[in-house]
Amino acid sequence: MPSRRTVLAATAGVAATLAVGGPAYADDKKLRSLISRMTLPEKVGQLFVMRVYGHSATAPDQADIDANIKEIGVRNAAELIAEYRVGGIIYFTWAHNTRDPQQIADLSNGIQRASLRQPRGLPVLVSTDQEHGIVCRVGEPATLFPGAMAIGAGGSRTDARSLGRIAGQELRAIGIRQNYSPVADVNVNPANPVIGVRSFGSEPDAVAGLVAAELTGYQRSGVAATAKHFPGHGDTTVDSHTGFPVITHSREEWEELDAGPFRAAIRAGIDSIMTAHIQFPALDDSGDPATLSRPILTGILREELGYDGVVVTDSLGMEGVRTKYGDDRVPVLALKAGVDQLLNPPKLDVAWNAVIQAVEDGELTEARLDESVLRILRLKAKLGLFDAPYASPGGVDRNVGTPAHLAAADRIAERTTTLLVNEGGLLPLSAGEHPRLLVVGADPASPSGTTGPPTAVLAAALTELGFTATRLSTGTAPTSAAISAAVAAAGEADAVVVGTYNVTASSTQKTLVQELLATGKPVVAVATRNPYDVAQLPDIQACLASYSWTDVELRAAARVIAGRVRPRGKLPVPVQRADDPARVLYPVGHGLSYRT
Repeated sequence: MPSRRTVLAATAGVAATLAVGGPAYADDKKLRSLISRMTLPEKVGQLFVMRVYGHSATAPDQADIDANIKEIGVRNAAELIAEYRVGGIIYFTWAHNTRDPQQIADLSNGIQRASLRQPRGLPVLVSTDQEHGIVCRVGEPATLFPGAMAIGAGGSRTDARSLGRIAGQELRAIGIRQNYSPVADVNVNPANPVIGVRSFGSEPDAVAGLVAAELTGYQRSGVAATAKHFPGHGDTTVDSHTGFPVITHSREEWEELDAGPFRAAIRAGIDSIMTAHIQFPALDDSGDPATLSRPILTGILREELGYDGVVVTDSLGMEGVRTKYGDDRVPVLALKAGVDQLLNPPKLDVAWNAVIQAVEDGELTEARLDESVLRILRLKAKLGLFDAPYASPGGVDRNVGTPAHLAAADRIAERTTTLLVNEGGLLPLSAGEHPRLLVVGADPASPSGTTGPPTAVLAAALTELGFTATRLSTGTAPTSAAISAAVAAAGEADAVVVGTYNVTASSTQKTLVQELLATGKPVVAVATRNPYDVAQLPDIQACLASYSWTDVELRAAARVIAGRVRPRGKLPVPVQRADDPARVLYPVGHGLSYRT
């Protein structure tokens, strides 16, 4: 590992004045001097944030080497840095970057070592999507928190700030210094297939307050937060990963519904803002996605809202940004629009060479690149990466998944569980009256690959609370055989807990619940993702919303079912009637509790 003296020499002495907690614009003169000595390829490299497969920067598994060669043309992270001088690397679970905290710290250090050993080597800004809830790349034994809509149900800015502070402390300890969170989208469309419970809710002011609180927690821990997805992805029916959504809000509606959380983030000093691959005709009628729109990114975000921090694209591999232009044009147009960081292009060589060519052809000026490189280096300086780029092994043990952090996550989760229905005061269940419980339902895959399955987590938690709970996984689309097995098992139970997952009018999950109710046994539903499930279950006797199927939220739901804690969550979104979506079944703020 290079010494601190080596790092300082490699960065021309800049680091001595740029430590953690320093002002974001510290000593631009020295940063500009540093940029003036960079080659064009080095500048272009700083603009890219790229995926790379493997748990190690230099010695990944063979399958990951093969994947890197196929997709990027390099064997490992060290070769990626040497070839392209990338300024950032993003971690994914599916890229095998996140096995465990100590391994992640070692990978981060290997990446820094590889970059700092290059001529004029610069520290790398390592990032990930650690939203918590249903989007989570770093799993147990790190502390996992409820997701955004659950935090919205809790309604506590203090809890949001604590989440950011603790999660940021753990990310920093493993070398991740930029987090693509919080989601600032206002989810006003229950049919939104990509945001949903990733949003704090449907009320702009409530979302704005929680966004500002959470980002403050992250940034005070020395991790850059990222408000996403500008100018607002909350009212879409198309997933921008697979299609090209269009937002039909007027400019006035954008101001009223979408803009507030981003304004709040900017006022709170947000380090980075992520773009959305959406078409927003009221803001730019060209038909271009916002990621490639100069009127939106420069005209509105930079000039009207006064934001001069880092703008990062959403993944350039998503269909929403690739529909209209080829992969060689997208990065060039993004830079012309006002973007600084180009995230995860499908083919790095195509994107990287396209930017080089655009400068050589005069379409982009080197001065334009310098603006973005300066913003990126300012952020790296603010985060202390020039002075202290490495994660310490001892820091992992001291900060990641500590008993105090885990207890804080449990306490926060208890304040989010929302009781939507409780006919006849069925809940809380008593182990004396209902000693034998059957837990059935959907078992969606763990967001981080380290938790679940949900029915097992619920059954174990209820057993620890004094019940005898057995589980039967019935899936997100129960077959007739699975439903029959559940009904038969219910005959041996005193009550049934069923976990639902995105129930629709035609879902066989509805059939499962109806047939369980027909047994005459008490049935408790736990909506493990969208709270809208309750509208499809008109005869349910009791229904809770947990907003995610991660362990921390399911354990909290179990404690509510057992009466160990009172339900305190309030709906942060309205639930419309299934038979008449124009009418509200449960309004924002609905949430029952237990009599004390």
